[in-house]
Amino acid sequence: QVQVVESGGGLAQPGGSLRLSCAASGNLPPIFLTGWYRQAPGKERELVATISRANLAEYTDSLRGRFTISRDSAKNVVYLWMRNLKPEDTAVYCCNVNVQTATYWGPGTQVTVSS
Repeated sequence: QVQVVESGGGLAQPGGSLRLSCAASGNLPPIFLTGWYRQAPGKERELVATISRANLAEYTDSLRGRFTISRDSAKNVVYLWMRNLKPEDTAVYCCNVNVQTATYWGPGTQVTVSS
């Protein structure tokens, strides 16, 4: 049984920062890619960032420079560092973990940016 759990969401003020965590556990084969996605109310889910087993990070162009993805391979945890948050960053943030034969999703964590 594989579990993926996100944490670290909450309420932040505009200009503030948050760090999200994506933890994978269970009988997990080697992970080759982990991705962060977000879905705002009334909008489609969009890709935020991905990081490979080789620590190659990719970002949606509009978020590059404000968001940073990193991983702790020993703990099977991937982080999403978000800074200079804006109200339009309000969304449910989910991560997915990709192994050779499957993709596992977490339930998501709510991020609300508001003064």
